[in-house]
Parts: sequence; C-alpha cells; structure tokens
Amino acid sequence: MKSASSIQQNPLLHPRPNALPAFDAIQPEHVLPALERVLGQARAEIAALCTQEQPCWESLMLPLSLIEERIDRTWGPIAHLNAVMDDEHLRDVHRKGVAMMAEWRSELGQNRSLFAAISRLRESAGFQSWPEPRRRVVEHTLRDFELSGARLSGEKRRRFRAIQMRLAELATLFEQHVLDATRSFSLHLTDRRDVEGLPESVLVPAAERAAAQGKGGWLFTLDAPSYVPFMQHARRRDLRELMYRAHVTRASEGALDNGPLIEEILCLRQEAARLLGFPHYAACSLATKMASDAQQVESFLLDLAARSRPFAERELAELRLFARDELGLEELHAWDIPFASEHLRRHLHAISQEDLKPYFPEPRVLEGLFSLVERLYGLTIRQDAEAPVWHPDVRFYRVFQQGRPLAGFYLDLYARPHKRGGAWMDECLARMRYPDGTLQLPVAYIVCNFESPTGGQPALWSHDEVITLFHEFGHGLHHMLTEMSDYDVSGIRGVPWDAVELPSQFMENFCWHKPVVDMMARHVATGAPLPDELFERMLAARNFQSAMQMLRQIEFALFDLRLHMHFGADGGTVRGILAQVRKQVAVLEPPSFNRFECSFSHIFAGGYAAGYYAYKWAEVLSADAFSAFEEDGVLNPETADRFRRCILACGGGRDIMDAFVDFRGRMPSVDALLRHAGLAERFNPACSSARDGLQA
Repeated sequence: MKSASSIQQNPLLHPRPNALPAFDAIQPEHVLPALERVLGQARAEIAALCTQEQPCWESLMLPLSLIEERIDRTWGPIAHLNAVMDDEHLRDVHRKGVAMMAEWRSELGQNRSLFAAISRLRESAGFQSWPEPRRRVVEHTLRDFELSGARLSGEKRRRFRAIQMRLAELATLFEQHVLDATRSFSLHLTDRRDVEGLPESVLVPAAERAAAQGKGGWLFTLDAPSYVPFMQHARRRDLRELMYRAHVTRASEGALDNGPLIEEILCLRQEAARLLGFPHYAACSLATKMASDAQQVESFLLDLAARSRPFAERELAELRLFARDELGLEELHAWDIPFASEHLRRHLHAISQEDLKPYFPEPRVLEGLFSLVERLYGLTIRQDAEAPVWHPDVRFYRVFQQGRPLAGFYLDLYARPHKRGGAWMDECLARMRYPDGTLQLPVAYIVCNFESPTGGQPALWSHDEVITLFHEFGHGLHHMLTEMSDYDVSGIRGVPWDAVELPSQFMENFCWHKPVVDMMARHVATGAPLPDELFERMLAARNFQSAMQMLRQIEFALFDLRLHMHFGADGGTVRGILAQVRKQVAVLEPPSFNRFECSFSHIFAGGYAAGYYAYKWAEVLSADAFSAFEEDGVLNPETADRFRRCILACGGGRDIMDAFVDFRGRMPSVDALLRHAGLAERFNPACSSARDGLQA
C-alpha cells in the first residue's frame, strides 16, 4: 500500500483547474498508483450517483463529467507521453494502464444502474426545454451506453466486455509494432555517388543523424522528413527500392508482424457488433457519425472514384510516358513513382518542394500562422517559457483575446526517436465550468514530425509541411475556441468523427492564398518575400496528379469500410478485400510484397475504424465553408467571426449539419471540393450522388 505522503506527492493526482501537467516531475512509477487511486474514487462516487430517484443535471450529469475529467487529467498525460517519449519503462506501465482504463470504460459502459438513472433523467419533466448542448450530452451518453453493451446480459455481457479489453490491448500492441519497426531500419551511405540527386536540405540532416551515431556519411530513416525526399530525389533506383520495401513492409514480419493482430482485431470487432445487434462493425461505427449508413458512404466514395478515375488514368499515362522518354524508365515501379513524379512536376511547372523550403523557415511560418489567426479571430499568441514540457524542443503558448486569457497549446514540431510518426492534435485540458464557478480554459497538444533545425539555421519546411501544420492548428482552434462549458460537448467532444476534420482541412486552404503566404514566406538568407512568379508556379502545381491522389484516399477509405463490412463473411480476407477495392478504383497496383495495412494505424490503433472516409466526407464541408471566404474576402474578419460562432464555438453542443447550414445558408455542396482539386470542369454535373451525398 502506498503511503499518504507518496499519494500527496504524486504529480498525476490532485490537479487544480487550469493547472498544466507536471511533465517535469512525472515518472513511470507514478502512473499505476495514481490510476488505482482515481479509479477507486470514481467507482465509489458512481455507486452513490446511481441511487437517485429524481436526478437532475446538477446531481447526476455534472458530477459524472467531473469524474470523467479527473480520470482524463490523470491518464491523458501518460497516453500523450507514450506517443511522444516512448521508452521501455513507460511502455510497461502504459500497457498496464491501458488494461486498467479498458476495464473501467467497459465497467462504466455496462453499469445498468447508471444507465437507468440517466434514462430517468431523459424522461423527466422539463427535459425537452433544456439547452440543446445539455440534451445532447444526455442523448449521446445513453447512446454510448447502448454501444457499450449496457442492455446485454449473461454470457453475452461478459463476452462483450472481454472483447473490449482485448481490443484495447491489441491497439496498443499494433502501434508499438509500427514504432519499433520504423525505428529498426536505417540506411547508412558513405559514397557521394550513392546520394546523387539529393539536395543539401536533405543531406545536411542526414549527415547530422549519422554523426549523432558516431558515423560518417549520411543516415536515412523511414520517418517522413527523411523518407519522402529520399524517394523523390535519390537517383539510385536500387536504393529507392530498398527504402520502399522497408517502408511498405513495416510491422509485417517476425515478432513485429501485425498481420495476426489485424485478423484478431477484425474478428473481435465483428463479433462485438453482432452482439449489439448490428450486421457488421461498419454499421456499429456509423451509429455515432453523420453518415446514415454504410451504403451511403460507399455510394459517396464510389461516385467520387468513378468521376476521378478517367483523369487519374490520364495522369498515370502522362507519368509513364515522361518516365520512359525523359528518365529512361521503361517500366515504372512503385519505388519510381515519387522520383518520376517529382521530375515531371519540375518539367511541367518548374517547381519543387525543395525550391520552396528556403522561403519557409520555421520562425517566419509560425509568425505568419499566428498573424493569420490574429487577423481572423482577434487572437494574440505568446510563448510561456516557464511551462513544464516533456522535451527541450517543445514550446508552450498562451492564447489571449483582447488581453484576456482564452486558451493554450503545446507545440512539438520535430521528428525524433521514440516518437510516433505522423501529425496530430489532442486534448490536454478541456474547457469546462466547475461547480464553484471556476472556468477551466482549453489547452491542446499540437504534434508534428518535421525536420529539426540543422546546419546552424532554422528548420526549413516544405510547403506540404506548412499545410500539415495549418491542418493540425485547425484542429487546435476547434478545441481552443469552443464556447461550450459542459465537458462532454466542449471542443471536439461530441463532434461526429466524420465532421471532426472540417476545421482542420478548412485551415489548409489559407496556405494557397498570396496574402497569407506573404505573412510567412521570407527567404532564410535574404529575407526576401516569395516572388510572385514562384508563387504562380506553386499555384499551378497545386493540383498536380490531384485525381491520382483522390483515388488513393478513396482506396484507403473504401478498403477500411469494406473490411469492416465483409471481413470473415463468405470468406472475406484482408488481402482479398484490398485486391477487390484496388481492382475497382485504383489506377496503381502496388507490388505483391506491399503490406501497407500492417502500418495502417488510423484504423487499427486510432479512432478511424470504418471511419477513414471522414477525410473526404469532411473535405466536402471544409471546401464549401472556405468558399464563403473566397466569396467575401479570404481575410474578412466578419466571415471569420461567423465561422467561429457557427462552427468552432459550438463544439459538440449542436447538430453539425444545422451549424453548417447556419454558416453557409444552405446544405453543403461538393462543387468547392472539385474546384479546389482542379476537377470541377471535368465532372458531369448530371451525376449527383457525390453532390448530394452529405444531404441524404
């Protein structure tokens, strides 16, 4: 048993409103005692809440949200550290913590007494006159009870709970395998001839990586800032093939093979869905989303694919012809495509991401981003160097409006060992009003994996990386600009998963408008702005291979959807379903050894299972929303204020389609998405299923 003093000194316990996690004090040995403590308290408090005959918001839902917030304040920093500072000590306690949290969530979700108490609350006199956000909290909570198996009994109830426990364990293991497999491979080159074609902006960090390991030459890894430019520029075809094979076979062999995990995950998801009365897991997943059913999603994706495919075929034919005639590549292999595409982009538009990097040094990009949100929303952003952080590269910023504190965010920008790949935003603190009137302000984690500063100069980012930063900052604004004070609908909480990408994809559009680019593009050496002529070439190349890119995303989304509809039915296998999808929508056929599904963390270790379509679905909403700015003026503060009030401020407290219609004055249309992708003139407006897909 832990002593009272050790409990008192545990930095994960006794959080005060608005207090940031004590990242400078948290140690692995703090995790399990803290979890045991808060979960034990929660169980006792829940038992007392369930006895109410005439519950109200203040006596039931508010205490319930306080319990949830306290648990999140304890577990959230650990889940975050596991993603950004993974090590063996933390990994072990994290694994045990995942099991404890899965047991708690399953136990809570199947608590029939609590389910009954909240049901009585919904049926109580006056409920229908409550504010919409609070009605939605109650309705969504009851829905989630249903989806957690609260109505199951006997063996079905026990089996469902066991499934949820195992799925939590498998998701953690899947992500660890991807991280370990990514980290286990590197390519060390010492001969200058082996790195021909690679620009200095790629070679300098590669040399620093090698030097950090006491080696000469250059070291390349499978992390995106290293892998992507290597594939685009390295002239040695055999080395591109080596890198490609390593990348697309991650976590597919030996002790790190995710193949068996995928099959078990899918079997368990299908079994759980059927226990709840759904025909398949996709139907279960869609119960919490905007889309009405799997057929609507499938029709939406297939329509976009059918419209895009003829033009993707032309793009691929153009690429093959160029590769043969200009690069001497008679046959275009998968590891040749980034290389040939980069050369074709240069041939057609005389521009490369490497040409743009000197104009996007990190300090100027951040200054431009912060200036943009100041212009749009009247925000002021200031760094707080005193806030505790988990790594020296991490910064913390406070957000003000007219001098009043509004929110905060952490910025963790650089790739490093022991950090999960990709980019994401997550919640640190949620906006909420405590019973004593104290208002807790929202705080976000914004995480990317860009190249760090090298060669004594600031980090230089490609325009694609700038877009990624804007994307994640859009998620951050959704979290930070909420005006909801009830925990369960604050920020992105309660927002349907197929709408949560709306604010993030919306922010990407600003990166293509000259007034915004001028805020952040200054040459790292001269301070000169991005020349108009270079911007025009960048703009002309915006939709380079856009149809091929559209099909690639649709392939992922359709594979995810059908996998969760048909796996195990009539002999449906992972590879078989993937092959069927590719035959129907893809123009590129990867080699047989490609096992990308083994690192598809979005759907096997993240929140996108049967929901990857959300990127395209929400892109319709985001493109249409941004078209209002194009109509009124991209930097129009009145339009921005309307977007903030209608979309960002309401969190999950309002039906998202109603919120969108309030902003646009009509239902969403696919037209803006097609126009932004450069495909508008290519599509037959008589074909209406994609146009009307979100209106069904």
